[in-house]
Amino acid sequence: MAKKIHDTSDGRINVKYFASGERVGAFDVFDEVASSNAQAHHSADYYWKGKHAAWAYFTTVPFGLTTSEISAWINHLGGQQLWEKGAEFGLKCMPAGNTGVQMGGWFSKEINSADDLKGLKMRIPGLGGDVMSKLGASPISLPGGQINENLGSGSIDATEWVGPWNDYAMKFYEAAKYYYYPGFHEPGSMASLGMNAEWWGSLSKSDQMIIEAYASQANDLSYSEYNANNGKYLAKLVNEHGVIVKEFGDEVYDAFGDASAEVFEETRAHSALAAEVHDSFAAARAEVGGWMKLSESAYYAQRNRVLGL
Repeated sequence: MAKKIHDTSDGRINVKYFASGERVGAFDVFDEVASSNAQAHHSADYYWKGKHAAWAYFTTVPFGLTTSEISAWINHLGGQQLWEKGAEFGLKCMPAGNTGVQMGGWFSKEINSADDLKGLKMRIPGLGGDVMSKLGASPISLPGGQINENLGSGSIDATEWVGPWNDYAMKFYEAAKYYYYPGFHEPGSMASLGMNAEWWGSLSKSDQMIIEAYASQANDLSYSEYNANNGKYLAKLVNEHGVIVKEFGDEVYDAFGDASAEVFEETRAHSALAAEVHDSFAAARAEVGGWMKLSESAYYAQRNRVLGL
């Protein structure tokens, strides 16, 4: 995305990309961009729920929207307009990547009941971390580069990250063998391109359109790339490293649901904006989700039953 923006603008927008820690820490990019020390960041907005509770919805929330559903909300059902209210923090944001439905995480022990979550130290950000706290776990927020060492040392007992492709590269299988699905906490995790609002406003309309076009392309390409790789790397985790893939039982998932409802009520109570964002999200989930139940969800179930997938 950075290269394409540079090349298509004939160098007018000269993008220099810094990985986490090269310029500022992973969790410092919000302030770095809002203060105009940098012009943009590529991150996940649920890390900023401490700035405002509503930010979590623009990445993903428990029992939230899948990739296709969040795209519908952002692009056509008012999500982007609510996101624009982030200008009060000095940012202009747009979708720029999605990882799809994520795995439930890596655990050092089996999770057979909600009681097994009590006392668990787990790396999990966003509202998903708040849900785990309700269930007696201790949520810990760590940037990606620090997870494996903490999991290996026993400083944390469990972690979620993304899915087989990324998790294989992180070598979590060296420290934990139980790999649970599906992730209640991140059903369609949308990365964002967050730009300094004043800098964005200084651009010509054509340069703004270049950035919008490649951010949108990155959103589509990343999702397809995850789907292209996750199956292959899931097989490698199981066949080459003995990873045990397990499904959360209904009792555990029901506990996730009950705790999520509590977290949503607390989030709505944060502010008028948080309530507005949640209500818009919930309306989209009901409307689009009702259609998805009859379309993609129903088709997957019947196709996989017939083909034995």
